[in-house]
Amino acid sequence: MWQVLGQPKVIRLLERSIQAGSLPHAHAFVGPPHVGKLTLAVNLAQAVNCGSDGAPCGDCSPCRRIAAGKHADVQILDLLSPEVKGIGIDQIRDLQNATFLPPYEGRSKVFILDNADLLSHEAANCLLKTLEEPPPTVHLILLTASRSRLLPTVLSRCQEVALRPVPLNTARDILVRDCGLPCDKADLLSRLSGGCIGWAISASRDDSILKERQQRIATFIDISSGGPSQRLAYAAELAAQFGKARDRVSETLSSWLQWWHDLLLIKAGNEQYITNIDHQTVLRGQADRLTIKQIQQFVRHLRVVPRQLEGNVNPRLALEVLLLRMP
Repeated sequence: MWQVLGQPKVIRLLERSIQAGSLPHAHAFVGPPHVGKLTLAVNLAQAVNCGSDGAPCGDCSPCRRIAAGKHADVQILDLLSPEVKGIGIDQIRDLQNATFLPPYEGRSKVFILDNADLLSHEAANCLLKTLEEPPPTVHLILLTASRSRLLPTVLSRCQEVALRPVPLNTARDILVRDCGLPCDKADLLSRLSGGCIGWAISASRDDSILKERQQRIATFIDISSGGPSQRLAYAAELAAQFGKARDRVSETLSSWLQWWHDLLLIKAGNEQYITNIDHQTVLRGQADRLTIKQIQQFVRHLRVVPRQLEGNVNPRLALEVLLLRMP
């Protein structure tokens, strides 16, 4: 049974390829974070090693071992640690050496490269050799949130499969039906997830995710009414955090963008579409104090900073400028 939710077209595509015996040796699953790329990759690894006709069954020994991360022929490659900036050439060389070995306990060997867009240039070029002439029992699955950051030569040797966020109504129905959430919480989580159902399910099971969001919003509200010295101090704090945990800073900036997008919607008379429905009163008050032009300008600044942080811009300087520009 396929565990990925809200992607019926993708599942049908893979099922047809498996049944016809024409499954490509390499896939690139492309989609935003938490949309289900890793779940789908694990399901595909189960399907090509499943001992049942209805692959993936989820009940046979190979399916259970793959789900538990204990199958010898299924490997997931990612960053060695949060401090490491990319997937290095040594990791890809180890992968290449492993592809030459026959499957140990299953029919096929499956290598899943999470965050494949973080492959170093040398690692990506090294991977090309395996993508061009893989052994017949090897399947490679690259996962990325940004296809433009993959080398075109790498992408061209994979079958690209796009996973798109599900409609919010569908996400809400899944949360009510499969997770047993009340309608109001399901509505909030579906909006916050932007249709990336994996995030919503995680948040429904882990209260700390929403607590962290509440802390980010409380800090943001406090900073937005603070003076330059408070804003500069917070920029320094974020910059220090960026050096240790980039994802947390990205989540903070994403939360800010959602908030300012909500302000724009309220100002334009479309409050029914806002994301942060549990903070409507605060949003209305802030929107009343701002003009549409001020909101639009700051949204543009917010969109630029993540791209700057991915480059060689000084993080502290970029964040200081952003916070000082906040109206």
